[in-house]
Amino acid sequence: MNLLFEFFFGQYSEYLPMDIALEFAAIIFGFLSVWYAKRNHILVFPTGLISTGIFVYLLLKWDLLGDMLINAYYFSMSIYGWHIWTRTINEHPTPISNTSKTEKRISLVIFIAALLLVFSVYQSAGKWSNWTAYVDTITTGIFFVGMWLMARRKIEHWIFWIVGDIISVPLYFHKGLTLTSFQYLIFTVIAIFGYLSWKKILNNSPVRL
Repeated sequence: MNLLFEFFFGQYSEYLPMDIALEFAAIIFGFLSVWYAKRNHILVFPTGLISTGIFVYLLLKWDLLGDMLINAYYFSMSIYGWHIWTRTINEHPTPISNTSKTEKRISLVIFIAALLLVFSVYQSAGKWSNWTAYVDTITTGIFFVGMWLMARRKIEHWIFWIVGDIISVPLYFHKGLTLTSFQYLIFTVIAIFGYLSWKKILNNSPVRL
């Protein structure tokens, strides 16, 4: 049992108690944010702001630059999404919808821009020597697109979350962030149910002319 505990949580012996508490708090608010996203509830954004704000601080402190950029982007997109979700169209809140052709092109631009951004950050910091940097770059692109689509209330954002979450589970465990790895494992399950829930809402929504 001790060996098993050491395997999963041994890296936390090097962390400050405050940092562990902050990571735990960020995970709790992260769970709440994803849960509210599944329920198509506006509280997805304030809870997300708290979670990502804490992670920006921790990841910057731990020198995980790619992950820090993802969370900084989440933070800003949460503000943008909060505005979009509360905006009304013909006296109705912005509805769940499919991604348009224009939005797909914008998504591709966001993905490529994210790849270039993370590459430049790792390159300038001299950290492009580990395989995790390559995976970080890909997941950053995936999550950047997913967050932008979620902010615009597009159902396809769940597909990006699912793919990114699956990749992140072993990645964060390898980096020594076991709690965050478990978080992404649960995120994967919630994202699958979130997609099914949003699809049901979309299929039952009347067409607005």
